[in-house]
Amino acid sequence: LDLAIDGSLIATFWHQGQICESGTRLLVPESLHDEIVERLVARTREIVVGDALDMDSGMGPLVSEAQRATVEKYVEIGKADGAKLVTGGRRAAGLDRGYYFEPTIFDGVRNDMRIAQEEIFGPVLSVITYKDVPEAIRIANDSIYGLAGGVWSRDIPEAINVAKAIRTGTVWINDYHLLNDKSPFGGYKQSGVGRELGKTGLLEYSTTKHIHVAMDNRRESHFVWDTLLP
Repeated sequence: LDLAIDGSLIATFWHQGQICESGTRLLVPESLHDEIVERLVARTREIVVGDALDMDSGMGPLVSEAQRATVEKYVEIGKADGAKLVTGGRRAAGLDRGYYFEPTIFDGVRNDMRIAQEEIFGPVLSVITYKDVPEAIRIANDSIYGLAGGVWSRDIPEAINVAKAIRTGTVWINDYHLLNDKSPFGGYKQSGVGRELGKTGLLEYSTTKHIHVAMDNRRESHFVWDTLLP
């Protein structure tokens, strides 16, 4: 769990959540829910929000006043829809110059809530519980987006099976955000068109042509033609 807790926070709060593949939904098994949420909140409160040029800070500002207003709007939407705000949800104290916002976690989120279904592009994590792995996969795939996701598990073969079932262009296992210039990057559904990086990315710059050469020049070999010209 040490890896999964910190990795889940990195997935959501890195660059203040302003990354296209941010892991904004965290699916948690019901049996581990209380411990995971408690540990998520404790670790989140250790994150130092401050000037990005300050090496002692962990989270910098949002990109603009408009984007911070968007994040604030979604926090209010989450509360209005019945999600439980367990930490954050406010502008960072003592930082008047810049568009700072606290790392925020909602618990008790349903997957049909707007904070789970819409792209916030800010430091807001939605915790959703599941009973078993098939339900987790159904929840994960219940989204119009499909750019990236992650699986945390000691059982790597089973994690790979889950990764295969998740409809996203990238699935990290026991890691997050790491990209490889030899591997393709891109999404399913409404998460972009095509692929970048790797051989697949290079092929995006080419046009495929099919050239067919008949290996036998005898007319009788083209028996399918007989359906029209016997």
